[in-house]
Amino acid sequence: MKTANSHPPNLVRRIDFSCAAPASLPGLLNREWLITNGLGGYASATISGAVTWRYHGLLIAALPAPLGRTTMLNHLEESLYFPDRRLVRFGGAEASDPENKEAPNYLVEFRLENQMPVWRYDVQGVVIEKRIIMPYLQNTVHVTFTLLSKAEGIFLELRPSVHFRPFEGHVGPPCGEGYEIRALGHRFEINAPKDNYPALRLYVATKYSRFIHEGGAAREIVFPRDAERGFEARGALWTPGYFPAAFEPDVPVTLVASTEDWHTVFALDPEAAFATECERRRRLLRIASPQAQHEAAAELVLAADHFIISPAGRVKDAARARAAGDELRSVIAGYHWFTDWGRDTMISLEGLTLTTGRFQEAAWILRTFAHYVRHGLIPNMFPEGKNEGLYHTADATLWFFHAVHRYIEATNDQETLAGLLPILQEIVEHHLRGTKFGIGVDPNDDLLRQGAEGCQLTWMDAKVGDWVVTPRRGKAVEINALWFNALKLLEGWQRAADGVAMAEALAAHAQRAQDSFNERFWNPSLDCLYDVIDVQDGSGGNDPAVRPNQVLAISLAHAVLTRERWAPVLKIVEEQLVTPVGLRSLHREHRDYKAKYYGDLRSRDAAYHQGTVWGWLIGPFIDAWLKVHPDDHAGAREFLEGFAPHLGEACLGSISEIFDAEEPFTPRGCIAQAWSVAEVLRCLALTANGTNGLKEEVAVGLEMHAQVH
Repeated sequence: MKTANSHPPNLVRRIDFSCAAPASLPGLLNREWLITNGLGGYASATISGAVTWRYHGLLIAALPAPLGRTTMLNHLEESLYFPDRRLVRFGGAEASDPENKEAPNYLVEFRLENQMPVWRYDVQGVVIEKRIIMPYLQNTVHVTFTLLSKAEGIFLELRPSVHFRPFEGHVGPPCGEGYEIRALGHRFEINAPKDNYPALRLYVATKYSRFIHEGGAAREIVFPRDAERGFEARGALWTPGYFPAAFEPDVPVTLVASTEDWHTVFALDPEAAFATECERRRRLLRIASPQAQHEAAAELVLAADHFIISPAGRVKDAARARAAGDELRSVIAGYHWFTDWGRDTMISLEGLTLTTGRFQEAAWILRTFAHYVRHGLIPNMFPEGKNEGLYHTADATLWFFHAVHRYIEATNDQETLAGLLPILQEIVEHHLRGTKFGIGVDPNDDLLRQGAEGCQLTWMDAKVGDWVVTPRRGKAVEINALWFNALKLLEGWQRAADGVAMAEALAAHAQRAQDSFNERFWNPSLDCLYDVIDVQDGSGGNDPAVRPNQVLAISLAHAVLTRERWAPVLKIVEEQLVTPVGLRSLHREHRDYKAKYYGDLRSRDAAYHQGTVWGWLIGPFIDAWLKVHPDDHAGAREFLEGFAPHLGEACLGSISEIFDAEEPFTPRGCIAQAWSVAEVLRCLALTANGTNGLKEEVAVGLEMHAQVH
C-alpha cells in the first residue's frame, strides 16, 4: 500500500525575461501554455500573449454534438490607462501582428504554478500579475489581474475579441456580421443569432467596473503558424468594446468568460474558484504514486490531468453510464486538435491513471470503451462533434487487453474483469473468424493479418487524400506481438475463472502463433525482425525496414519473441532508432527516411512515420531494456534524460507529440500529447527505485528556472 505525501510540492516552472534582449523575444512565440477543463475544452496561446494559429484562444469550449469544441473567446487586449491619459498596451505582441519586433514588451516573468500560467509585467514602473484558470468541468475561463505596486488613478482596460467558429474551422469568413451584445446589469452576453452557438457570457469581478460599447468593430488577424503549415492564415476578430476597471493595489480584477448559464458562472466567485482549483491540483499530487511526486514526474502528473476528460458532447452515453452507476471517461489524444482515440487511450491508460493513482477513472475508461465494442473492435477515434466512433484500426483493440492487464495488476479489481471477460472473449472470436477491414487470423499460421484498400489500420496511420503513406498491409510485427499477448492474457483470465476448455483452445492458438512468428518474422541478415511479412502489395514479400514496432515483441507482458533474440533486436533499435526524446520511426539508411517534419500537410505526413521521432515509444523500449537488463534501472533512466529540458521548450510542462529525427530534435505536431506524457511519466516512476534521480524528500517551493539570454 503506497503512502501518499500529505504535503505535495508546490511546483513552479519560471522563465525570467528581465535580462532578455528585445531581439530574443520573437523566439518566445514557439513557447506555449495550456490549461484544460476536464471536458476537452481548453485555453492556450504563446507565453508572449500572441495568438499564432487557429487553435489558440482563451476559451475553446467543449460543446455538445454536433458543435464540438468551439472557439468562443479568441483574444483579450490588455491596457493600462494612466492619469495623464496615456493608454499603454502590455499583454504581449499584437494579436493582429504577433511578429511585430518593434512593439515594446513589458513581460518580466512567466511561470507555471502547479501547471497554472502566471505572467508578471512591469509597465513603466507599474507591476502587474496576470493569472488564468479554468474551473474544472466548466466551459469557463477566469483571467485575473492584480496590481502589485503602489499606483493611483490607474485604470485597467480589457477588450475582448471573438470569432465564434469550430476550433479548427475556417478563420477567413467575414466576421462581425450578426454579432450582438446584450447587457444584463453588469453582466453581458455576446450572441451570434444566425448561428447555433451559445451566448458568450462576460462580466468583470471587481469593486467598480462597467462596459463601454463602441458599436462593434472587426479587425484583421494573421496566424503565422497556419501560414507555415499551408493553411488559411488571415481572418478577422470582432470586438464590441471594452471593460474599464479601477485598478487598486492588491484588489484583483477578474474577467470571467463562459458558455455556462449564469447560475453556474456565479456559483463560485473568482477567489473561491482559484482556491478550489489549487486544492484539486494538490490532491492530484497527493494521490499519485510516491515515485511520481517529485520533480519532472510531479509536473507530468499534473500534465496528465489535461487528457482525462468527461466527453461533453456525448450526452446520451453519459446518461447511460450514470444510470449504470458509472461515469463516462475518455482520453484526449493530444492538444490542440486530437479528439479521443482508442489506441492512444489504451497505451496511455497506465501512465495517465494508474501511475497517478486515479484508479476509479481507469475503470470508467475501460468500461466506457467496452461499451463501444462493435464487430470485435473498439473505436479508433471519435470525430469532433460526433457521437459515433470510427473503427478503422487493427491495433487499438489489442491494446485494450494490455490496458486491462495493467489495470488488474494495479488494483486486483476482479469485478471489473468479470464484467469485461465476455467482451474480451467476443473480441478474440471475431479476430479468429475475421472481422472488418480485412482483420483476421490466417488459418495457415495463426498470425493476424490486416489490410483494406485506402485504409491505414496500424498506428503508423498517415493518409493524405487517397495516399496511405505507410499502408503496412499484411502481417505487421507489432500487431502480431499484441495478438499473442492478448491470447495469453485471455488464457490466464479464463483459467482463473474456471474456463479451462476455453483456456486450452486459446493456448493452442497462442503457441501456433508464437511458433509462426519466430519462424517467419526473423530477418537473419540484420539480426532483427521484419516490419511486415506477406505484404499485400502484390509481391507477397517481407518488409525489412528497421522500425521501432519490433520492440513490442519483447516489451509486452507475454513476449512473442524467443528470449535468445531479445538482445540483438534491442541492440539494433538502440543503435539506429533511439534519440534523447524517443525513437525514430524509421532507420536513417532507408530510402524513405525524412530528417525533418515540416511544410504543408502532404510534406508533413510524408515524414510523419518515416524517421520522425515519437516520444511515446520510449516506454516500450524501456520495458524491453529492463527485460534484457533487469537490474539496470539507472541505465534505463538515462534514456529519459532528454525529456526534462523539453518540458521548458514547447508547451511548458508537457511533452510534444513528435520531434525531428535529427538534432536539435525540434518538437513538432501537437504541443501536448497523451501517450508521450503517459509513457515518460510511467517510466520515470518505474526507474525511480535504486537511482539518485529522485530526491527522497519533498521540496516545498521546488522551482525550475529558465532564463532568456
